[in-house]
Amino acid sequence: DSGSNPTSSLQNYKVERCTRKEITEFVEKNHYSHNINGVTSIYSFKLVDNGELKGAMILGPPATKGVAEHYSDDTIELRRLVCIDDTPKNTESFFIGYVLRWFKKNTTHKVILSYSDLEYGHTGVVYKASNFKLIRTIPGAIKILFNGKLYHDRSLRQKYKGKLKPFAKKLKEAYNAGLTENIS
Repeated sequence: DSGSNPTSSLQNYKVERCTRKEITEFVEKNHYSHNINGVTSIYSFKLVDNGELKGAMILGPPATKGVAEHYSDDTIELRRLVCIDDTPKNTESFFIGYVLRWFKKNTTHKVILSYSDLEYGHTGVVYKASNFKLIRTIPGAIKILFNGKLYHDRSLRQKYKGKLKPFAKKLKEAYNAGLTENIS
């Protein structure tokens, strides 16, 4: 029960709660960042059409330093959203709308944050269409080019149980050895 009447081209689309593992490969292949390293997740959803994966969404605690303190425990962040390019018009809005209604019905979260990456030409059109409010724009973070792939500088600090994650350690060693390039 999506709570809406999707256009006929979306009639067979279903949103399902899933594990992160079920959508990891899809996100890393189809999301512009090609990466979920350092993305803490609590909830994962998949969008399917007749059993075929068409989209994925990962939500977790706010990643930006200070945001978690500004908001309360009722805040969650949409960390990754991706749909393949050949989906019908309004697919992302359909997907977001379903998840927003699911959150309202099944959780105590009152605020869902999301960010549009202006550096990649993402202006938040889908979020505006889903009634998100634009709070502010902020300058882009420094990216680190390593082995032909861009990483957010936050990747240097990703920890698990107080210790740097293996990839963060490898990236930091390469960074300190001058084997990376900063892109601002």
